[in-house]
Amino acid sequence: MNDSNKMKYLRACRGESMDTPPVWLMRQAGRYLEEYRNVRAKNKFLDICNIPELACEVTLQPIRRFGFDASILFSDILVPLVPMGANLTFGEGEGPKIDPPIRSVDDIRKLKKIEPRESLDFVLEAIRMIRRELPDDVALIGFTGAPFTLATYLIEGGKPNPFAHIKQLMYTEPEAFNDLLIKLQEMITDYLRAMIEAGADALQVFDTWGGILDNRDFRAVNLPVVKKIFAGLADLNVPTTYFVHNNAHLISEVKETGCTVAGFDWRCSLKEARKIMGKNIAVQGNLDPTVLLGGESAIRNAVRNTLSDASGPGGHIFNLGHGILPMTPVESVEIMLDEIRGGKK
Repeated sequence: MNDSNKMKYLRACRGESMDTPPVWLMRQAGRYLEEYRNVRAKNKFLDICNIPELACEVTLQPIRRFGFDASILFSDILVPLVPMGANLTFGEGEGPKIDPPIRSVDDIRKLKKIEPRESLDFVLEAIRMIRRELPDDVALIGFTGAPFTLATYLIEGGKPNPFAHIKQLMYTEPEAFNDLLIKLQEMITDYLRAMIEAGADALQVFDTWGGILDNRDFRAVNLPVVKKIFAGLADLNVPTTYFVHNNAHLISEVKETGCTVAGFDWRCSLKEARKIMGKNIAVQGNLDPTVLLGGESAIRNAVRNTLSDASGPGGHIFNLGHGILPMTPVESVEIMLDEIRGGKK
């Protein structure tokens, strides 16, 4: 692992307030980049995730082009479900599918306990390769999905709509559902620890669907296992980010998870988040990704507003409120970076 004093991203994660915050983007290695599309044209999505050389290449592409302060491993939150027994496929333009889905107590019992250092070593090898290639001042973020989000994909059989199956199981078989979350929590904690061993500098847990829960269900079902994940990583002394999509109603709950960085989407006021998080938990976010589809004036104004809202004691990592959209012009990212880094007023 590199000297953290050189890494602006890690300094912000640990609470240092800066005039110019570090910046990286969720899904920064992706379809908005021509160089990624060139790789994708010759390879299936899961092959890019599973072949270390390809994962390394696409992870580095946005760093070469934009000089972001952090890189994030190119992978997918569903990858670790495969050795657990999930039949995962990605249809062209259809997103992920898990067939058959997990719908019963017996299905949950059949999910395998895995050793990430063996069954997911291709991911860890990609991390080792990326860390060797990255500049010393660029941090490498390893990541996974959160238990509730992974359970949602397993139970719904793919991208959920309208979350009927997961909530049905959650309400009708609460003990079995909790067993599933604990199985996933144990896997996630071990997997993230292995990523740090392989050379990642920081970790992020994506809870894409955690925001569908109201405060009561979030506290009862989700918060206990998320707290266990961050408690299980605390001795590593590395920044840990928790990002819940659609989390404006969950700011207090996010604070209780034990994460050291809290990510927020554009629906949430960073000013309000700052007040609740205090100076000991850094905030990440939260520009609306669709702003980057607008003109230069709109982009610059929105960036200024985000920087203003996030100002104050404690660290801030500039990011989007969700993943960058595939149709985003590269020029828009350049304008955003110019404004963050002290461009035109």
